[in-house]
Amino acid sequence: MPLIQVKTSVSTPEKSQVESLLKVLSAKLAKHTGKPESYVMTAFEAEVPMTFAGTTEPVCYIEIKSVGTMKSEQTQAMSQDFCEEINQFLNVPKNRIYLEFADAKGSMWGWDSSTFG
Repeated sequence: MPLIQVKTSVSTPEKSQVESLLKVLSAKLAKHTGKPESYVMTAFEAEVPMTFAGTTEPVCYIEIKSVGTMKSEQTQAMSQDFCEEINQFLNVPKNRIYLEFADAKGSMWGWDSSTFG
């Protein structure tokens, strides 16, 4: 049920590097949300045409969704952790990374022909 999607304007890294990043993000998101990693989904999309502050310099958008309510302490910790990870992996400056956190009602999140609420 937790999901982290990363969209960036930078060139696509090697497949093995992307897979490694996705595994790291998966483990970290499970830890931050307290949800089993067996429910975590990750996605990565590179070479997305993007601008930030009116320029096409490297930029990244991260979307994090989860069933239930994320507390401000959680989102602050995730912002710090995921900005650092993306900065190190993609060399995107932290001040060019936006993160969006979205809580979902269980009834609005489907899986395995049912929903979580």
